[in-house]
Amino acid sequence: MRWPVVSVRAQPVYAYRASRFRCVRPVGLYQQVFFMPSDTTYMEQALALAAKGLGRTSPNPMVGCVVVSDNQMVGEGYHEYAGGPHAEVNAFQDIAQPQRKQLTVYVTLEPCAHHGKTPPCVDFLLQEDIARVVVAMEDPNPLTAGKSVAKLRDAGIQVDVGCCEAEARRLNEVFIKFITTGRPFVIAKCGMTLDGKIASHTGHSKWITCEASRTRVHEIRSHVDGILVGSRTVMLDDPSLTCRLTNGFSKDPTRIILDAGDYLDSNRRVFHLNSEAETWIAVCTDRDYPEADEVIRVPQHDGGVDLAALMDALGERGITSLLIEGGGTTHAAAFKAGIVDKVMFFVAPKILGGRDAVSPVEGSGFDTVDEAIQLEHMTATPISQDLLIEAYVRP
Repeated sequence: MRWPVVSVRAQPVYAYRASRFRCVRPVGLYQQVFFMPSDTTYMEQALALAAKGLGRTSPNPMVGCVVVSDNQMVGEGYHEYAGGPHAEVNAFQDIAQPQRKQLTVYVTLEPCAHHGKTPPCVDFLLQEDIARVVVAMEDPNPLTAGKSVAKLRDAGIQVDVGCCEAEARRLNEVFIKFITTGRPFVIAKCGMTLDGKIASHTGHSKWITCEASRTRVHEIRSHVDGILVGSRTVMLDDPSLTCRLTNGFSKDPTRIILDAGDYLDSNRRVFHLNSEAETWIAVCTDRDYPEADEVIRVPQHDGGVDLAALMDALGERGITSLLIEGGGTTHAAAFKAGIVDKVMFFVAPKILGGRDAVSPVEGSGFDTVDEAIQLEHMTATPISQDLLIEAYVRP
């Protein structure tokens, strides 16, 4: 049997480029790690646990942990919510004392090495009788960044890094982007017909996608920190921009509205909601908006709000992930500004037609096909009769 071989080192340097996460390791610092099939199995269990924290842990990462003794799993846990106990602590809660010997710990992210709302997890692990720690990926946070791996090894504990690393990076793509750039991970979403229309030539758009797709959108809203639309969308459609799930976890994202042309008025629904989430307005003018919870003033760019500057401002306010649900103009501006990391297009089996029907990405477009924005890692998932197309913007 051939086992997967992964090259790792104690302290990699992480670089971020438009949704592509790569581990840059200087030549000569590699060591070979041979992962057993059981390592992969336990790490996959830890990743499944980590995913339970989706939407609840921001601005922290999702982390899962599995503890093994004598080839038997004796503990499991995950980071359940921001400010709560970390995955490692939760995994050890119910482990009986006789089982706390020569343990192997599987954790999806390098244990933290700094004091935050909770003590460092690496110090917690050092109090236990641990023989080996298997880490999916090292922490891109400069406050940890290989320090815990080094500390555990200095204590005589075997530490192997890189088991299911690609899966771990995809799981925490939001955290990696935010912690390395200070900007939110941005998703461009739309619902369109098979011929690429989001509304008819009259502006009618309800409903292009099916009910199952709309429910999926509300699930996405509950997982992100913020949702962005243009003021024209607010004035024409009067949306609530809330998460309206009847089952399971439901959390409203912060609503951010672009208003470069003084279009908004205080009668829109977004200003009169029974919601714990706030409504912010991003502008490049001196206009006041007493109905808004906050006004973010950024420079003007190409006749509208400077979206790159806005991403910096949102990052400073703790927005780690952002869903763009604007119309064609907002999407075009976002792609032109280079802020989009991922696309999620819901495609309905309908043909709307019409030269003047609304497209999901408008603006002036590109002169040639060669200049088009390139996507990669594309997947297609059936959502009832619709199809969800997901892809990442190529660097």
